Amino acid sequence: MNTAKKRIWAIAGGKGGVGKSFLSTNLSIDLALKGNEVALIDGDFGGANLHTFFGVNQSKVSISDFIRSTSLSLDDVLMPTAIPGLRLASGAHDVIGMASPKQIQQSKLIKSIHALRVDYLVIDLGAGIAPHTLDMFLASNSGVLVTAPEPTSVENTYRFIKAAFYRKLKNVMVHSGVRSLLEQITETKHEDNPKTPAELIGKISGINAQAGETLKYEIAAFKPKLVLNQVRTPSDVRVGFSMKQACLKYFGINLDYVGFVEFDNIALQSIRARQPVILNAPDSVVSNSIRRVGHNIRQNYHLVPTS
Repeated sequence: MNTAKKRIWAIAGGKGGVGKSFLSTNLSIDLALKGNEVALIDGDFGGANLHTFFGVNQSKVSISDFIRSTSLSLDDVLMPTAIPGLRLASGAHDVIGMASPKQIQQSKLIKSIHALRVDYLVIDLGAGIAPHTLDMFLASNSGVLVTAPEPTSVENTYRFIKAAFYRKLKNVMVHSGVRSLLEQITETKHEDNPKTPAELIGKISGINAQAGETLKYEIAAFKPKLVLNQVRTPSDVRVGFSMKQACLKYFGINLDYVGFVEFDNIALQSIRARQPVILNAPDSVVSNSIRRVGHNIRQNYHLVPTS
């Protein structure tokens, strides 16, 4: 395998309960079944639960042990699963101590993830916009946002996109005046804050022309991917296209709508049985949906409206 071609998928969501862990698990299995070497990382430091989707107990060593140890490598905490080619790094044992890892711990984990010798690395992130969650999302090749087609979930997804984008800008902007402006925009509600991408570019260019050009580049390069879960109707499917249009209009960000997972009772039954649905019911509607989503992420395809 060639680590230069390794793909890192970070699965995130602004709201809990939208199916991030469910999707992360089944996408990872699908990748392994296609002959890839895959590592699945439980990056939900506040509520690690990926092991339950495999019907196994939490491993004796976890991500928290790796982060705190000077001798363990990330390879050491990756345990084999029943699926050939797929290994799992269990989440933190000490939830209280690891819910918000320090920056040096976060940097160690990200560096080790990039050095890991696998074809695909899938990270199941916690819900919300904690700084470490945003940094892990931004460190991936493909940042995938999972949402459900209901208002609170959609709203929290917009909040995540905005927070991740401004976090990205803070990481690349070095001009002190520009950084101060970004702090003002993200931490306070002020009537002078820019309301559109054009206004933001104008304000930053007014402070520093080079920073304005950097902003244009970063807007063009930031392309998170969207997956709708628990889709029941054609109107639910259209929510993804509406979100794509809204992101472009209000944020200037291209949101790639890579697919949806149709609602299927077999998914809930599989979760309760602690068996991945893509193995438990490979020919089901939901399993076929997951495979289509995985294909679109791999091929960098996105959905387009039919009318």
